[in-house]
Amino acid sequence: MKSKLWVSLLAVLSLSAVSAYAQETAPKVDVFAGYSYVQANPGVTGVDSFHLHGGIANVSYNITNWLGGVADFGGYTNGNILSSGASGTFSTYLFGPRVSYRHYRRITPFGQVLFGAAHANAAAFNTTGTQNAFAMTAGGGVDYKLYDHFSIRPFQTEYLLTRFREGTLGTRNQNNFRVSTGFVVRF
Repeated sequence: MKSKLWVSLLAVLSLSAVSAYAQETAPKVDVFAGYSYVQANPGVTGVDSFHLHGGIANVSYNITNWLGGVADFGGYTNGNILSSGASGTFSTYLFGPRVSYRHYRRITPFGQVLFGAAHANAAAFNTTGTQNAFAMTAGGGVDYKLYDHFSIRPFQTEYLLTRFREGTLGTRNQNNFRVSTGFVVRF
């Protein structure tokens, strides 16, 4: 009797492990690269917002079917900020969790919250000299699967907070907006 119980228990556990493995649809790694636009809003009263264009790349390691860890890197530039003739560069280095909803055959919506650092030169964000500051994003996007290992990301939109020191005003919040689009390779 005991041996029949053990055989039955092992059979149930084996079948449940096989079915759990069959449900795994997330690739282990997603690599994204594309174009990115930042609407920069300096925290200084009377200074208009301006735009920066550039590129973005991120790598996501999917721990489960719905949860992954992301490393995100972006570089942006503007050659004529607010028609002043000044050029500026801005970079982000961000890390954090991503939650994906993988219940559709081709479409995967996701949300993420990333934390890290931003780097800007003197013209961007009205900073004094070149400096680094805290940065974070909260947002999401959609991946559209074209083939097993290739997707497009029609959009990824995010709130982007930076905390640069602005002249004599001290450290201030810069509430920015970031939109990206590009290609995803899945491994």
